[in-house]
Amino acid sequence: MELAYIPSPSQGVWHIGPLPIRAYALCIILGIAAALWLTRRRWIKLGGNPDDVVDITLWAVPFGIVGGRLYHVITDPELYFKSGEQPIRALYIWDGGLGIWGAVALGALGAWIGCRRRGVPLAAFADALAPGLILAQAIGRWGNYFNQELYGDPTTLPWGLKITYTDANGDIAHGVFQPTFLYESLWDLACVALLLYADRRWNFHSGRLFALYVACYTAGRGWIESLRTDHANHFFGLRLNDWTSLICFVVAVGYLILSRNRPEPENRLGRSRLAPEGPADDATIGDSSVAFTKDVPDTPDTEPNAEPDPEPDAEPAEADGRSADQPEKHTPRV
Repeated sequence: MELAYIPSPSQGVWHIGPLPIRAYALCIILGIAAALWLTRRRWIKLGGNPDDVVDITLWAVPFGIVGGRLYHVITDPELYFKSGEQPIRALYIWDGGLGIWGAVALGALGAWIGCRRRGVPLAAFADALAPGLILAQAIGRWGNYFNQELYGDPTTLPWGLKITYTDANGDIAHGVFQPTFLYESLWDLACVALLLYADRRWNFHSGRLFALYVACYTAGRGWIESLRTDHANHFFGLRLNDWTSLICFVVAVGYLILSRNRPEPENRLGRSRLAPEGPADDATIGDSSVAFTKDVPDTPDTEPNAEPDPEPDAEPAEADGRSADQPEKHTPRV
């Protein structure tokens, strides 16, 4: 008999008339909203245009959802296409099944398209996005809780997750299991704190903060994956997601090492800087501002009608009436 456990939700779907409201979808939407909020704040702090974040997100999110579903279906095709299964269920995204690897890969393609349209370097946006992305993952994992899926081995731990669930295949799960969704959610939140601290402490740039996100997340996903008992294809004794985590971890750490001495770009945000307020009096060329002034003729030192100064060698006439052209008379001294 279990002394303590985490109870499962009594339901994961609510209906408003004929419209089903699914907790899984709500968790994903809430995660996207949190990522958008945090990324927008970080982008503005860097001096970027806040409209960039919304426009790029409109490209990245649909690509990411499609990529996440494709990864899940491609890596577990027997769940949908073997004899006796219903292939149409491959489209039932509300039943769960989004692979983060596919979501990040195809989402990056959507973000690249959005960045090109906005004139934003992808590496700069990826660094701004990294903490928000893993925050979205932390929130989205609670969708697995409402779907009562992706749990681990049976356990007697006081934080075990009680499951009473019949899946679409008619398989019944009943008991207390390792709450792997909770482990991953807490790990992701710790990664958010680490990324924010590292960026503040060392000012990561050139995609290095995104690489740190990949390294941190995959390090945790590796041990959490080993606790899960849901269906997965195995290769050489490891689950497929373990191999994916290992490869991504090595690539991310390798990039961090190779780029450790890379100087910060002079303009990290490309053409996405905030426009200055008010009309500009200067002509801007590239990043330099050149001020133009109207040519004004030199002003003479004298008044307009003043007589010109006499020639320096000219001598005034003598007081006795002698002309200035007459030679000077010398009086002998006595």
